[in-house]
Amino acid sequence: MADEQGLTEAQIAVHWREEEYYHPPASFIGQANAADPRIHNQFREELFPECFKAYADLLDWDKYWHTTLDTSNAPFWKWFVGGRLNASYNCVDRHLEKNRNKAAFIWVPEPEDEETVTLTYQELYERVNEFAALLRDFCGVKTGDRITFHLPMTPELPVAMLACARLGVIHSEVFGGFSGNACGDRIVDSGSNILITMDSYYRNGDLLDHKVKADEAVAVAEAEGVNVDKVLVWRRYPGKYSSPTPMVEGRDYFVDEVLKDYRGAKVDPVSLPAEAPLFLMYTSGTTGRPKGCQHSTGGYLSYVTGTAKYYQDIQPEDTYWCLADIGWITGHSYIVYGPLSLGASSVLFEGVPTYPDPGRAWRIAERLGVNIFHTAPTTIRMLRKAGPDEPQKYNYHFKHMTTVGEPIEPEVWRWYHEVVGKGEAIIVDTWWQTETGGFLGSTLPALQPMKPGSCGPSVLGIYGAVYDENGDEVPAGSGKAGNIVIRNPWPGIFQTIWGQPERFVEVYYEKYCKDKNSTDWRDWPYFPGDGAMQAADGYFRILGRVDDVINVAGHRLGTKELESAALTVEDVAEAAAVPVMDEIRGRAVEIYASLKPGFEADDKAAGKVRQAIRTEIGPIATPKHVWLVPDMPKTRSGKIMRRVIASISNFTDVGDITTLANPEIVEEIQKHVQASKVAQGEAPQELSAVELAEIQRFGQEE
Repeated sequence: MADEQGLTEAQIAVHWREEEYYHPPASFIGQANAADPRIHNQFREELFPECFKAYADLLDWDKYWHTTLDTSNAPFWKWFVGGRLNASYNCVDRHLEKNRNKAAFIWVPEPEDEETVTLTYQELYERVNEFAALLRDFCGVKTGDRITFHLPMTPELPVAMLACARLGVIHSEVFGGFSGNACGDRIVDSGSNILITMDSYYRNGDLLDHKVKADEAVAVAEAEGVNVDKVLVWRRYPGKYSSPTPMVEGRDYFVDEVLKDYRGAKVDPVSLPAEAPLFLMYTSGTTGRPKGCQHSTGGYLSYVTGTAKYYQDIQPEDTYWCLADIGWITGHSYIVYGPLSLGASSVLFEGVPTYPDPGRAWRIAERLGVNIFHTAPTTIRMLRKAGPDEPQKYNYHFKHMTTVGEPIEPEVWRWYHEVVGKGEAIIVDTWWQTETGGFLGSTLPALQPMKPGSCGPSVLGIYGAVYDENGDEVPAGSGKAGNIVIRNPWPGIFQTIWGQPERFVEVYYEKYCKDKNSTDWRDWPYFPGDGAMQAADGYFRILGRVDDVINVAGHRLGTKELESAALTVEDVAEAAAVPVMDEIRGRAVEIYASLKPGFEADDKAAGKVRQAIRTEIGPIATPKHVWLVPDMPKTRSGKIMRRVIASISNFTDVGDITTLANPEIVEEIQKHVQASKVAQGEAPQELSAVELAEIQRFGQEE
């Protein structure tokens, strides 16, 4: 659809200024894995796809491939065809000769009085082999079977993943914070007959009953005709059952008891074709049938190893901490497979970084000598709100910090750089998604300057662009937004949606496909579903999901740009922008903001937010209301549920909030906001089905 100036919706100008460059320090450049500018030439488009041999050669192959990229069944790409390897061998066995006594994982329990556990590569090897033997002999699984995990952040999770990889069994980890129903849905979709879980784990000081979710999951699966034969239960404290939920005889087994029969067992890693599936990762926040993203063995492992080496800059002597959950793709790629393939020493943390106080993360970093830190903007904002001065109290020194998972506001970026990084660390602001396996947009840390709010250019071997709705390229530096696309395949791209190949093509390739019968990769641009703009220097600014755009009187306002403007106000810790239906403008903006400790939630503070948005973006973006709230409704992983507050603003049903981390806040916000609106004469209006659907999907992550 075009406006009166002839611009399509994807081209509407974005009112967001470009920020200044920050250059990497000489000390970082001198030690970086990618410090030679010639690396860019190695990955130029003329050398595609053979350029990715550089990543694949970081692995040990049982048999070398004969075809780097097979496009014969586009867009179901096959990488390194003819090659054979095993992911578990590459992540564990091959490091034993030189580094068997090196720490693979350093596990930090949430209770601060419990001992940190170090797992060396030799110990990891032994535990992976024993568990693989248990799965093969006790559970009877074989190559190609699926196993569902519902595990928290304990060493048992990577052990289970690597044991499956050793056997060629496809693992599907469901984020521990998800409900039993969500786990059951994923069991049904993957057709798995074994569930691996844990009796309990710590969260915010409480030992939570996790086993109860297993019973719910099994019941959901059985109702859909999928029988779970065995539930393997790890115990948070071996030998002691910490759940009030009873075990079911003949179905449930304590892993530590069964494992006694497999002590010292060795299992040869199964040599698998490069295109053999390694795992399924289900995307969150979708409605209807879940989308199981199927990732390959050879392509995926080579891509996460290469990007971890060059973009995370992991060196043999580093201590690396990705403060994410293995239940998400970040944890699979950049806690387990990428770092272990490189032989890294990684920190695993069970709990939340603000418990028992906002200094916890920095105490861990100081005590363990962490020098690479990796987390999400959600966590950064949380730490900034809870303890803005805490990092200064601890003597840690990061050389490198990552931000991942969503766009980061420039004000938050600067706090991350100046306070958390103490002005010493470089930042890689990465853009990618579950489906892509690894990074797509980022600065190469030693060679390209950082720019707050921009992830940077496309990473090595990725050829990105911004298209309008008609498939025409939006020129870099035009100041216009569009849809970001990747013009080429890459090894980390997921292979398909499990059991839904038509949906795979429809969602990710149909929009910009030039010829459905073509086997030329150039005819199949990948559409990730994100809006973006590209500056004259080639750096991308990601504007969030295409759905996360509020069209106010023909102006396409990205929620992240609105929220970034609100966060320039010193008082504001977190901000969320949502659409509200407006008779005059079609849509209007409402801002929800929570303040930092010590700031008064009054009309003056709300006025500052309103003025900041007018100043940063323009009068068209002036919010209809600014609601100051004590906290935002959040998922267990810390993401703000914009769908819930959009529903509140529009007087619609907030839907199921039982899985939120803080469901009690919803009623409090609802009473305040809706009573205020009614008092101002804003009665609830009847919405169309299209408007209701827009609110329900708003802020949902694919």
